[in-house]
Amino acid sequence: MLALDDVNISFRAGEVHAVVGENGAGKSTLMNILSGTYTPNGGSIVFKGRNIQFREPRDAQDAGIAMIHQELSLAPSLSIYENIFVGRLKKNRFGLTDREGMIRASLGYLSELGVDDLDPRREIRSLSVSQQQLIEIAKAVSLRSDILIMDEPTSSLTKNETVYLFKIIGELKAKGVSTIFISHRMDEVFQISDRITVMRDGRYVDTKQTKDTNEREVVSLMVGRSMDRQFHRADNSYCNDENPLLEVRNLSLKNRFQDISFTLHRGEILGLTGLVGAGRSELVQALFGIDERPSGTVLIEGEPVLVKSVGDAIGLGIGLIPEGRKTQGIFREMSVRENISIASLPGKCSGLFIDRKGESRLVDDYIGKMRIKTPGPEQKIKFLSGGNQQKAILARWLANQPRILILDEPTHGIDVGAKAEIYELMDSLAKEGIAILLISSELPEILTMADRIMVMSEGRINGILCKDEASQERIMELAIPRKGA
Repeated sequence: MLALDDVNISFRAGEVHAVVGENGAGKSTLMNILSGTYTPNGGSIVFKGRNIQFREPRDAQDAGIAMIHQELSLAPSLSIYENIFVGRLKKNRFGLTDREGMIRASLGYLSELGVDDLDPRREIRSLSVSQQQLIEIAKAVSLRSDILIMDEPTSSLTKNETVYLFKIIGELKAKGVSTIFISHRMDEVFQISDRITVMRDGRYVDTKQTKDTNEREVVSLMVGRSMDRQFHRADNSYCNDENPLLEVRNLSLKNRFQDISFTLHRGEILGLTGLVGAGRSELVQALFGIDERPSGTVLIEGEPVLVKSVGDAIGLGIGLIPEGRKTQGIFREMSVRENISIASLPGKCSGLFIDRKGESRLVDDYIGKMRIKTPGPEQKIKFLSGGNQQKAILARWLANQPRILILDEPTHGIDVGAKAEIYELMDSLAKEGIAILLISSELPEILTMADRIMVMSEGRINGILCKDEASQERIMELAIPRKGA
């Protein structure tokens, strides 16, 4: 199967052109070709009226094409100005590195983006994700790019930060810069783009003027079928259930979260939401034994338990699908088989030896159950689409037969088709009696999937809502920090 097959597409000067499609549709492959990371086997690229061929990203940058990847490529131990000028450091007339010149230039590039409060000498590791995103854009601005490719640029941004990013995109557009915008968030695609190109299975499907189409049509083109039926989960009430599987009492960890108390029941999906920085991921990492042990009490089936390590959590029947799929979830250089079986290998050993036949049966079974699209179990997982990587991580923990499953942003960066599959899987797991703690920033997802909704703000629980009293407005009221609190 070809990653890209006979794709013909054009981008106009000074437009915002969205490219959408399910995971595995070929979007990233196309962009990696345009940015010089991959070399195509056939076809041609015509830029500014002439045929070009890039051997490496530097060739594309020199030609005027820059790409900001979803996984930011900044060097955390270097300064802002060093990252902006990486690979092309300025020299003074004595042949020495011109640090002051690069600092002055960096201040100018940041100022063009309306950023006047960052010292170019600061290390990247000291910046927030949104600030790092701005440094990536400043680097692209410094290249004086004609085309700026943005791959899921808002995936780690707050709503206000996204508004600011769109303002910057608008200013670049006014200067004649073309932005290729890749996103799974349809509301953003329709808000920012002039045209939308749809890809499916490595092929070009269609290009629409944004003003002449709608979300339903675009999604139908993406998946190749009508999307009239939306996922719906039956209502379940756990607000008066007095027999929780998991009970957390007064959990606190200095500078992370304070006085957290909640219950989680068998077969329940408990939603946990809040603004970026509310402390959600820190809470679940502590529950899974990743961070230092917090004060407070954790009970499972009414018995106090100690979770001092990840091994303790696994032994208690807790599984965690972390927020950072590529950085915390998958083992990139390992196979699909190894990624699925790694947590359950202790149960597949005979003495000092692994039962390879038993391992293979387990992995093949879950590849089939989870409908993981892969050439085979020995394929390196890094070559699978994001949705299939996520299903493999889920398979890893399901193979360990958990009682409690923590899902931290499980559909982050996943297309609509794979998202629906994850929803159906979550629903079926809850019906089997698995207790699920779902952390999500997407309010429609929380409202669709959760039986109860817990809202965090500034490291505290601001409220727990039953499904019938929850709405986006009510959740946001609880999520916004209270003045003077």
